[in-house]
Amino acid sequence: MNIDTDGLQAFVQIAESGSFREAANELFITQSALSHRLSKFEEQLGVRLFDRTTRRIRLTAIGKDFLPHARRLIEDFKGCLTRLREMATQGVGDVTLACISTAATHMLPEVVSEYAACHPNNRVRILDVHSSEAWQLVLKSEAEFGITAIRGNESNIEFEPLFDDPFVVACRQDHVLAKYKKVKWIDLNNFRLIAVGRRGGTRGLVDVVPSNAVMPRLWSYEVQNSLSTGLAMVKAGIGVIAVPRLALPLGEHPLLVTRPLIAPSISRTIGVIRCRGATLSPAAQEFLDLIKKYLASQ
Repeated sequence: MNIDTDGLQAFVQIAESGSFREAANELFITQSALSHRLSKFEEQLGVRLFDRTTRRIRLTAIGKDFLPHARRLIEDFKGCLTRLREMATQGVGDVTLACISTAATHMLPEVVSEYAACHPNNRVRILDVHSSEAWQLVLKSEAEFGITAIRGNESNIEFEPLFDDPFVVACRQDHVLAKYKKVKWIDLNNFRLIAVGRRGGTRGLVDVVPSNAVMPRLWSYEVQNSLSTGLAMVKAGIGVIAVPRLALPLGEHPLLVTRPLIAPSISRTIGVIRCRGATLSPAAQEFLDLIKKYLASQ
Protein backbone atom coordinates (compact mmCIF):
# COMPACT_ATOMS: atom_id res chain seq x y z
CA MET A 1 0.00 0.00 0.00
CA ASN A 2 1.30 3.45 -0.95
CA ILE A 3 1.47 5.98 1.88
CA ASP A 4 -0.84 8.91 1.13
CA THR A 5 0.83 11.68 3.13
CA ASP A 6 -1.64 14.30 1.85
CA GLY A 7 -4.57 12.18 3.01
CA LEU A 8 -2.92 11.50 6.36
CA GLN A 9 -2.28 15.19 6.91
CA ALA A 10 -5.83 16.06 5.87
CA PHE A 11 -7.27 13.54 8.35
CA VAL A 12 -5.24 14.87 11.30
CA GLN A 13 -5.92 18.52 10.47
CA ILE A 14 -9.68 17.96 10.18
CA ALA A 15 -9.73 16.00 13.45
CA GLU A 16 -7.83 18.73 15.28
CA SER A 17 -9.77 21.62 13.75
CA GLY A 18 -13.19 20.00 13.94
CA SER A 19 -14.04 21.86 10.76
CA PHE A 20 -13.43 21.40 7.05
CA ARG A 21 -13.22 25.15 6.56
CA GLU A 22 -10.59 25.71 9.25
CA ALA A 23 -8.61 22.63 8.17
CA ALA A 24 -8.63 23.80 4.54
CA ASN A 25 -7.37 27.25 5.62
CA GLU A 26 -4.55 25.68 7.65
CA LEU A 27 -3.48 23.57 4.67
CA PHE A 28 -3.94 26.44 2.19
CA ILE A 29 -6.27 24.45 -0.06
CA THR A 30 -9.97 24.68 -0.92
CA GLN A 31 -12.62 22.79 1.04
CA SER A 32 -13.47 20.72 -2.02
CA ALA A 33 -9.81 19.73 -2.44
CA LEU A 34 -9.66 18.81 1.24
CA SER A 35 -12.83 16.74 0.98
CA HIS A 36 -11.39 14.95 -2.05
CA ARG A 37 -8.19 14.14 -0.14
CA LEU A 38 -10.12 12.71 2.78
CA SER A 39 -12.45 10.64 0.60
CA LYS A 40 -9.52 9.24 -1.35
CA PHE A 41 -7.71 8.42 1.91
CA GLU A 42 -10.72 6.64 3.38
CA GLU A 43 -11.21 4.72 0.15
CA GLN A 44 -7.57 3.66 0.20
CA LEU A 45 -7.85 2.47 3.81
CA GLY A 46 -11.24 0.86 3.28
CA VAL A 47 -12.71 2.50 6.40
CA ARG A 48 -14.72 5.60 7.33
CA LEU A 49 -12.80 7.93 9.59
CA PHE A 50 -15.51 10.60 10.11
CA ASP A 51 -19.26 10.63 10.40
CA ARG A 52 -20.28 13.89 8.77
CA THR A 53 -23.51 15.72 8.07
CA THR A 54 -24.22 19.20 6.79
CA ARG A 55 -24.04 20.50 10.36
CA ARG A 56 -21.26 18.61 12.09
CA ILE A 57 -18.34 16.24 11.73
CA ARG A 58 -17.35 13.56 14.23
CA LEU A 59 -14.66 10.91 14.39
CA THR A 60 -15.80 7.32 14.06
CA ALA A 61 -14.56 4.75 16.57
CA ILE A 62 -11.90 3.66 14.09
CA GLY A 63 -10.98 7.30 13.48
CA LYS A 64 -10.51 7.91 17.22
CA ASP A 65 -8.27 4.86 17.49
CA PHE A 66 -6.23 5.84 14.45
CA LEU A 67 -5.74 9.54 15.32
CA PRO A 68 -2.81 9.21 17.81
CA HIS A 69 -1.04 6.85 15.41
CA ALA A 70 -1.58 9.28 12.54
CA ARG A 71 -0.19 12.16 14.60
CA ARG A 72 2.88 10.10 15.47
CA LEU A 73 3.40 9.15 11.81
CA ILE A 74 3.34 12.80 10.78
CA GLU A 75 5.74 13.81 13.55
CA ASP A 76 8.12 10.98 12.65
CA PHE A 77 7.94 11.98 8.99
CA LYS A 78 8.69 15.61 9.84
CA GLY A 79 11.58 14.48 12.03
CA CYS A 80 13.02 12.41 9.18
CA LEU A 81 12.79 15.35 6.79
CA THR A 82 14.47 17.63 9.33
CA ARG A 83 17.32 15.14 9.78
CA LEU A 84 17.72 14.81 6.01
CA ARG A 85 18.02 18.59 5.69
CA GLU A 86 20.55 18.69 8.53
CA MET A 87 22.55 15.88 6.92
CA ALA A 88 22.55 17.72 3.60
CA THR A 89 23.29 21.22 4.88
CA GLN A 90 25.11 20.76 8.20
CA GLY A 91 26.95 17.44 7.80
CA VAL A 92 24.92 15.74 10.53
CA GLY A 93 25.24 11.95 10.64
CA ASP A 94 27.45 9.04 11.60
CA VAL A 95 30.60 8.10 9.67
CA THR A 96 32.01 4.59 9.20
CA LEU A 97 35.34 4.11 7.47
CA ALA A 98 37.77 1.23 7.05
CA CYS A 99 41.42 2.13 7.47
CA ILE A 100 44.65 0.17 7.56
CA SER A 101 46.02 0.31 11.09
CA THR A 102 49.28 2.03 10.15
CA ALA A 103 47.46 4.93 8.48
CA ALA A 104 44.87 5.12 11.26
CA THR A 105 47.56 5.55 13.89
CA HIS A 106 49.32 8.36 12.05
CA MET A 107 46.46 10.34 10.51
CA LEU A 108 43.17 9.84 12.27
CA PRO A 109 43.72 11.15 15.82
CA GLU A 110 44.22 14.73 14.59
CA VAL A 111 41.50 14.41 11.95
CA VAL A 112 38.97 13.06 14.44
CA SER A 113 39.84 15.83 16.89
CA GLU A 114 39.18 18.54 14.30
CA TYR A 115 36.02 16.81 13.08
CA ALA A 116 34.67 16.45 16.63
CA ALA A 117 35.14 20.17 17.22
CA CYS A 118 32.78 20.88 14.30
CA HIS A 119 30.37 17.98 14.86
CA PRO A 120 30.41 16.98 18.54
CA ASN A 121 27.23 14.90 18.19
CA ASN A 122 28.35 12.88 15.17
CA ARG A 123 29.69 9.40 15.80
CA VAL A 124 32.76 8.11 13.93
CA ARG A 125 33.34 4.36 13.60
CA ILE A 126 36.89 3.47 12.55
CA LEU A 127 37.37 -0.12 11.36
CA ASP A 128 41.15 -0.48 11.66
CA VAL A 129 41.92 -3.56 9.59
CA HIS A 130 44.37 -5.11 7.16
CA SER A 131 44.39 -3.85 3.58
CA SER A 132 42.39 -6.71 2.04
CA GLU A 133 39.76 -6.45 4.77
CA ALA A 134 39.30 -2.75 4.04
CA TRP A 135 38.45 -3.56 0.42
CA GLN A 136 35.93 -6.19 1.50
CA LEU A 137 34.25 -3.88 4.02
CA VAL A 138 33.75 -1.21 1.37
CA LEU A 139 32.51 -3.76 -1.17
CA LYS A 140 29.94 -5.01 1.36
CA SER A 141 28.93 -1.40 2.19
CA GLU A 142 29.91 -1.93 5.82
CA ALA A 143 32.11 1.16 5.45
CA GLU A 144 31.33 4.22 3.34
CA PHE A 145 34.94 4.54 2.27
CA GLY A 146 38.36 3.18 3.10
CA ILE A 147 41.95 4.33 3.42
CA THR A 148 44.21 1.51 2.27
CA ALA A 149 46.95 0.39 -0.10
CA ILE A 150 46.31 -0.06 -3.80
CA ARG A 151 45.92 -3.59 -5.09
CA GLY A 152 44.86 -5.30 -8.32
CA ASN A 153 42.03 -3.80 -10.34
CA GLU A 154 38.60 -4.14 -8.72
CA SER A 155 35.79 -3.25 -11.13
CA ASN A 156 33.36 -2.31 -8.37
CA ILE A 157 35.77 -0.10 -6.42
CA GLU A 158 37.19 3.33 -7.24
CA PHE A 159 40.72 4.09 -5.99
CA GLU A 160 41.92 7.67 -5.50
CA PRO A 161 45.66 7.93 -4.69
CA LEU A 162 46.63 10.05 -1.68
CA PHE A 163 50.36 9.49 -1.14
CA ASP A 164 53.21 7.01 -1.58
CA ASP A 165 54.54 5.14 1.45
CA PRO A 166 58.20 4.08 0.87
CA PHE A 167 59.72 0.94 2.34
CA VAL A 168 62.52 1.37 4.88
CA VAL A 169 64.61 -0.93 7.02
CA ALA A 170 64.19 -0.63 10.78
CA CYS A 171 66.90 -1.69 13.19
CA ARG A 172 68.22 -0.91 16.65
CA GLN A 173 70.41 2.17 17.13
CA ASP A 174 73.32 -0.10 18.05
CA HIS A 175 72.97 -2.23 14.89
CA VAL A 176 75.55 -2.12 12.08
CA LEU A 177 72.94 -0.82 9.60
CA ALA A 178 72.34 2.23 11.78
CA LYS A 179 75.68 3.58 10.47
CA TYR A 180 74.42 3.43 6.86
CA LYS A 181 72.75 6.39 5.15
CA LYS A 182 70.95 4.08 2.71
CA VAL A 183 70.63 0.29 2.54
CA LYS A 184 70.35 -1.91 -0.55
CA TRP A 185 67.76 -4.65 -0.43
CA ILE A 186 70.33 -7.29 -1.28
CA ASP A 187 72.42 -6.20 1.74
CA LEU A 188 69.70 -7.56 4.03
CA ASN A 189 70.98 -11.07 3.24
CA ASN A 190 73.87 -10.32 5.58
CA PHE A 191 71.62 -9.93 8.60
CA ARG A 192 68.86 -11.77 10.40
CA LEU A 193 65.82 -10.58 8.49
CA ILE A 194 62.32 -10.54 9.97
CA ALA A 195 59.91 -11.05 7.07
CA VAL A 196 56.31 -9.84 6.91
CA GLY A 197 53.79 -12.31 5.49
CA ARG A 198 50.89 -11.48 3.20
CA ARG A 199 48.53 -11.16 6.16
CA GLY A 200 50.79 -8.73 7.99
CA GLY A 201 49.14 -5.60 6.70
CA THR A 202 51.57 -4.88 3.83
CA ARG A 203 50.84 -8.05 1.80
CA GLY A 204 54.56 -8.70 1.95
CA LEU A 205 56.33 -7.19 -1.04
CA VAL A 206 54.47 -9.20 -3.66
CA ASP A 207 52.37 -6.34 -5.02
CA VAL A 208 55.03 -3.64 -5.20
CA VAL A 209 58.36 -5.23 -6.12
CA PRO A 210 59.49 -5.01 -9.78
CA SER A 211 59.91 -8.42 -11.38
CA ASN A 212 63.59 -7.78 -12.18
CA ALA A 213 64.52 -6.47 -8.71
CA VAL A 214 67.37 -8.10 -6.79
CA MET A 215 65.83 -8.88 -3.43
CA PRO A 216 67.01 -10.76 -0.32
CA ARG A 217 66.56 -14.51 -0.60
CA LEU A 218 66.84 -15.41 3.05
CA TRP A 219 64.82 -14.61 6.13
CA SER A 220 65.19 -15.90 9.66
CA TYR A 221 61.77 -15.07 11.14
CA GLU A 222 58.33 -14.30 9.77
CA VAL A 223 55.31 -12.55 11.26
CA GLN A 224 51.93 -12.90 9.64
CA ASN A 225 49.29 -10.82 11.38
CA SER A 226 50.94 -7.85 13.08
CA LEU A 227 53.74 -5.48 12.13
CA SER A 228 53.95 -4.51 15.80
CA THR A 229 55.13 -8.06 16.56
CA GLY A 230 57.96 -7.70 14.05
CA LEU A 231 58.96 -4.29 15.43
CA ALA A 232 58.97 -5.69 18.96
CA MET A 233 61.42 -8.36 17.77
CA VAL A 234 63.63 -5.64 16.27
CA LYS A 235 63.59 -3.74 19.58
CA ALA A 236 64.74 -6.93 21.30
CA GLY A 237 67.75 -7.10 18.97
CA ILE A 238 66.59 -10.27 17.22
CA GLY A 239 66.91 -8.89 13.69
CA VAL A 240 65.99 -6.14 11.21
CA ILE A 241 62.75 -5.65 9.31
CA ALA A 242 61.70 -4.07 6.00
CA VAL A 243 58.41 -2.20 6.38
CA PRO A 244 56.53 0.76 4.94
CA ARG A 245 57.57 3.96 6.70
CA LEU A 246 53.99 4.49 7.90
CA ALA A 247 54.23 1.31 9.97
CA LEU A 248 56.80 2.86 12.30
CA PRO A 249 56.02 4.63 15.59
CA LEU A 250 55.44 8.37 15.48
CA GLY A 251 58.32 10.68 16.36
CA GLU A 252 61.79 9.81 17.60
CA HIS A 253 62.19 6.34 19.08
CA PRO A 254 64.58 5.58 21.96
CA LEU A 255 65.71 2.28 20.41
CA LEU A 256 64.87 2.16 16.71
CA VAL A 257 66.22 3.93 13.65
CA THR A 258 65.22 3.63 10.01
CA ARG A 259 67.16 3.85 6.77
CA PRO A 260 65.83 4.19 3.20
CA LEU A 261 65.86 0.98 1.17
CA ILE A 262 67.26 1.38 -2.35
CA ALA A 263 68.15 -0.65 -5.44
CA PRO A 264 65.27 -0.56 -5.99
CA SER A 265 63.39 2.19 -4.10
CA ILE A 266 59.94 0.73 -3.48
CA SER A 267 56.76 2.26 -2.14
CA ARG A 268 53.13 1.31 -1.79
CA THR A 269 50.40 3.74 -2.83
CA ILE A 270 47.87 4.65 -0.15
CA GLY A 271 44.53 6.02 -1.25
CA VAL A 272 40.79 6.29 -0.80
CA ILE A 273 38.49 3.50 -1.90
CA ARG A 274 34.73 3.66 -2.35
CA CYS A 275 32.13 1.74 -4.27
CA ARG A 276 32.15 2.81 -7.89
CA GLY A 277 29.57 5.52 -8.52
CA ALA A 278 28.66 5.80 -4.84
CA THR A 279 27.95 9.21 -3.31
CA LEU A 280 29.30 9.69 0.18
CA SER A 281 27.03 11.13 2.84
CA PRO A 282 27.79 14.80 3.60
CA ALA A 283 29.20 13.75 6.98
CA ALA A 284 31.54 11.19 5.41
CA GLN A 285 32.57 13.59 2.65
CA GLU A 286 33.49 16.25 5.19
CA PHE A 287 35.54 13.71 7.16
CA LEU A 288 37.38 12.66 4.00
CA ASP A 289 38.03 16.31 3.13
CA LEU A 290 39.64 16.75 6.55
CA ILE A 291 41.89 13.74 5.90
CA LYS A 292 43.03 15.32 2.62
CA LYS A 293 43.55 18.67 4.37
CA TYR A 294 45.68 16.98 7.04
CA LEU A 295 47.80 15.19 4.43
CA ALA A 296 48.30 18.43 2.49
CA SER A 297 49.55 20.11 5.67
CA GLN A 298 52.11 17.34 6.18
